[in-house]
Formats: sequence, structure tokens, C-alpha cells
Amino acid sequence: MVATTTEQLSALSNTTVVVHPLVLLSVADHHARSVPRGSSKRVVGILLGQDNGTSINVANSFGIPFEEDEKDSKTWFLDHNYIDGMWEMFKKVNARERMIGWYHTGPKLRASDQEINDLLKRYIARPVMVIVDVRPQTVGIPTDAYFAVEEIKDDGTETRKTFLHVPSSIEAEEAEEIGVEHLLRDIKDSTTTTLATRVAEQLASLRGLQSRLGDIQSYLVEVASGKMPLNHQISYHLQDALNLLPDLNDQELTQSFSTTTNDEMLVVYLSSLLRAVIALHALVDNKASIGRAELEEGKGDKEKEKGKGAKGEEKDDKEKDKSKTSSDDKGL
Repeated sequence: MVATTTEQLSALSNTTVVVHPLVLLSVADHHARSVPRGSSKRVVGILLGQDNGTSINVANSFGIPFEEDEKDSKTWFLDHNYIDGMWEMFKKVNARERMIGWYHTGPKLRASDQEINDLLKRYIARPVMVIVDVRPQTVGIPTDAYFAVEEIKDDGTETRKTFLHVPSSIEAEEAEEIGVEHLLRDIKDSTTTTLATRVAEQLASLRGLQSRLGDIQSYLVEVASGKMPLNHQISYHLQDALNLLPDLNDQELTQSFSTTTNDEMLVVYLSSLLRAVIALHALVDNKASIGRAELEEGKGDKEKEKGKGAKGEEKDDKEKDKSKTSSDDKGL
């Protein structure tokens, strides 16, 4: 893919890559079966789906045999015959799906990616490369999509091959949503409650938002200091995002926020009071039950002592009778 003008680059950057959950599961399974734990090796595969121009729908994938030298990134092997055989079988199953690109489990770009991408142009006119991070360290979407482009500079210097990052998203059809829900239901921790799960999910979302804001802040600082060139497209997106923020100086909006917050805090306050009353009731009930149990144990001990005393008196009476009878017999 040769991009000679800024318009072509902007049109290509507006292309969205939609990745389905089935692809993520297939890539994760491929990595788990092929790479031992603790290893930095990556796996490579082919992506199948539809290229609609402005959007690329990645619906399926299959892994391919791939080996590379960890010390020398230019030394690698990829099985072409395996790709041909798998593609012939996939065409018989679903003719709508085409080869649209390839994936690897990076988790970052590598020096041999450009050579592999040039090789796959034998099968795909405009291959998209998707890096799937199977062991993410941060919260967010584990996919990054790229297109290979050749930048022709205005100053007449030599063209440079590079990768252009394009936005990616994860979407699922109805059948996939049902399968993912069942999968998450099976792996969900049964010891956590629904409220704790919801709070954990919201906390993860806030952490993801915080990391994105941190990236934006670092980018703006580097642009302001002159370390990075100004990208007008990014500036337009930031301006659109800032325009969506509410005007907190508006009195009506501030009043509505305060009312909503007070209503929610009232519910929290009542819940805390109810929880405290229930805890006190349980404490009083527990003390009462313990007191009743102690009284019953005390009554039982007294009855046992009385029983022992009665048995001792009977025994003494029997001994007296025996001694009396024996003395009578001697007198006779």
C-alpha cells in the first residue's frame, strides 16, 4: 500500500478494524498451545473476514507454522504451503470470508513485521496487521491494528516504509455474545457477589480512562515542548472530546448534579442505618441465645447434683440397714 498524499493517509487512518471475540479466543488458544510459559516467542496467523473499505470485519482466523530467531530478527520461517491448504479448506466452509490480513502476539512491533507483510501481499492486496496482546499488563482493548504504508516526503528524500496505526474495536454478533456470556459465567469467581463484581468492573474502567488521559497528557506535553510534531487530526479529536464535556459553570446543571448526588447519598445513608440496625439486632439476639443456653446448662447441672445427692442418701440407708441386720443376727 503506497500512500503518496496526506489525503490518502487520512482516509486510511479513518479505517476501523472490527475484531470479533472468536478471533481473540482462537489467538489465545494458539498462543497457549504453541508457546511455553515465560517465553517471549510469538505466534503468527491469518485473519479472515470482509474488507468493506472504511471498515474491516475480522470474523475468523487460523494459525500458521512460524519460527524466528530471537537473537536475529531477520531470520524467520513461514510455511506458504500450509496457508494455501488451509485457505482452500476455509473457502469450502464459508465462501464469504476472505483473507484480509495477519496477526501476531508481539506484543509490540518487530523488525521483521515489514518483511512478513510484504510476503503476505502475494495473497492479500491490502493486508491489515493486528497485534493481539495475550498477556496484557494494562486495562483496555488488547488489539492494535496497522497498515503498511510508504511515506513520500516533500523534501525529495528517500521513501520510508512504516506502519500506520488505525483504530480497532471489539464487536460481537448475537450468537457470539451468548457464547462469551456462558464462557464468562463458567470462569467467574463464585466467591464474589454481584455488587463486588460491578464495583470491580467500574474500577477497571476508571483505571483504563486514567491511563488514556495520562497518554493524552504526555503527548500534549511533548508537543508543547517541541519533542513531537503537531498532528492536526489528533487535535481535532481532542477538541471534539472537550466539546462534549458539560459546562460546570451553568447554575442549572450544577443544581441538577447536586440534586442527583444528594439523592444517591440519601440512599447510601439509609442503607448504612439499616445495616447498623440489623447488626445490632443480630448482636442482641446472639447474646439472648447465649444467655438462654447458659441457663439451661445451669439447670441441668443442678438436677445432676440433686440426683447424685439422692443416690448417696439411698446408699447410706442401705448400708445402715445392712449393719442393723448384721448386729441383730449376732445378738441371736
